[in-house]
Amino acid sequence: MQPSPVQNSKPLEGVRVLDFTRVLAGPYCTALMADLGADVIKVEALHGDDYRHIGPFDQGESLLFQAINRGKRSIALNLKSDEDIATIKSLLVDTDVLVENFRPGVMEKLGLGVEALSAAFPALVYVSVSGFGQTGTNAAKPAYDIIIQAMSGLMDVTGEPDGTPTMIGEAMGDVAGGLFAAWGTMVALFDRSRTGKGRHVDVALFDALTAMMPLLACRTLMGKDAPTRTGNRHSLSAPFGTYPAGDGHFAVAVLNDRLFETFCKVIEQPELARDPRFVTDPLRRENEPALAEQIALWAGQRSVAEIVASLSAAGIPASEIKSVAQAWASSQAVERGLASAVDHPLLGRLNVPEQPVHFSGAARGDRTAAPGLNANATEILAELAKGETK
Repeated sequence: MQPSPVQNSKPLEGVRVLDFTRVLAGPYCTALMADLGADVIKVEALHGDDYRHIGPFDQGESLLFQAINRGKRSIALNLKSDEDIATIKSLLVDTDVLVENFRPGVMEKLGLGVEALSAAFPALVYVSVSGFGQTGTNAAKPAYDIIIQAMSGLMDVTGEPDGTPTMIGEAMGDVAGGLFAAWGTMVALFDRSRTGKGRHVDVALFDALTAMMPLLACRTLMGKDAPTRTGNRHSLSAPFGTYPAGDGHFAVAVLNDRLFETFCKVIEQPELARDPRFVTDPLRRENEPALAEQIALWAGQRSVAEIVASLSAAGIPASEIKSVAQAWASSQAVERGLASAVDHPLLGRLNVPEQPVHFSGAARGDRTAAPGLNANATEILAELAKGETK
């Protein structure tokens, strides 16, 4: 890993990543690194990443693949070929990070297991992303996001109280795994800068999603509670959720007594702040149905826009319920640069997501589109032949 200039450069410039991942969790991890300047070489099977064949499609190109594999270079190799394995090992000479998301044991069978590669390349950070990790009862089992949501408890606490367990509307098990894989990679690279040695980073989607539910964890591990579905209302606080208005629904978050007193004034019922049923947050949650009736008396006569304006003016967190399209098109998303344009040889100008963290001295944007299958093989092999892989 070569040092980069502090200003006007991306934080991961000079970092080489060899990416053996496919589908979502692993590619999401490496996309985050590509966004920040890492040279991510996506090593694909001859038929390509599975996501190349999953829609939505535009002119035969998977837009899902475009979103998750932006900024990378592609080379297609046969991992059962001795010649191609030799190519991989040559690339590893100048590689900082290897990321793979095969089932445990697959990389070992290919001669690319962590023990063998760590012995040959002691500075290599080797990242394994799998459904259940490299150890444990379920280590050998396959997993997709829906399975992780089901097994982690997230699905059980999502939905209406009298309804069925519900998937949330995004593949959060995969995303959580990708985030923690990227985080673990950065920690291992930081440690390597002090020790000169790489580490094996073992990431399980089950572990990652479970760890991203701290409210449920504290209630289960320490409070000995059994969390249940609460629909669109917070399980511990009130009023903290969505409520009906005259023309739709609005969201509001009241988390302390001072804010509740202000809220009561806004809804023109100041006496509620002194009602014995509502004087503390636990009591408000316990008596939330009665509180919701009082909120409905006020909100039912007003529009969502009027309600949100009144609450916001008083310093109370509130919002209308936005669609995904509205969220991405909002001035906040645009001003924060959550997506930026890339040029695709077939699809033209595309807006694709970008990692959300802002770094001083590093401009956002200036990225490339996801690569065509094997599109960069010639240049990668030429660099390898010249000893200029980084």
